[in-house]
Amino acid sequence: MSRLPPFVLKKDNLAALWLEAKQAETEWTERRRQIEDEMLATERIEWAGYKVRLTARDNWKIDGDKLQEVAEARGLTAHLGQLFRWKPEVNMALWKAAAPAITDVLSEAITVTPGRASFSITKDGN
Repeated sequence: MSRLPPFVLKKDNLAALWLEAKQAETEWTERRRQIEDEMLATERIEWAGYKVRLTARDNWKIDGDKLQEVAEARGLTAHLGQLFRWKPEVNMALWKAAAPAITDVLSEAITVTPGRASFSITKDGN
């Protein structure tokens, strides 16, 4: 990816450049998805020297509470550890409200790394 020349990245035009880039990203994402939709007719294809392999997967969303409830009601709880991976997530509101005596100990099992910043920019008047 080519970088913008330093003279383009001035503080007074960063927001405008970001909005322009975000719009281009949206348009290119839509264009890419249209192309992908056209290619979905086959799994392997060759066009003009390009080899394309398509893989479609289903997204599965599990209601963990309901799964445990159903498994318990039907005597299948023993199978959950084999068939499913359990991914603990922090409930940040409750974590922040919990006593340090609890969170300090549990923090030993948690690694925190910086995430990517999220931006929201609007032009004045919008």
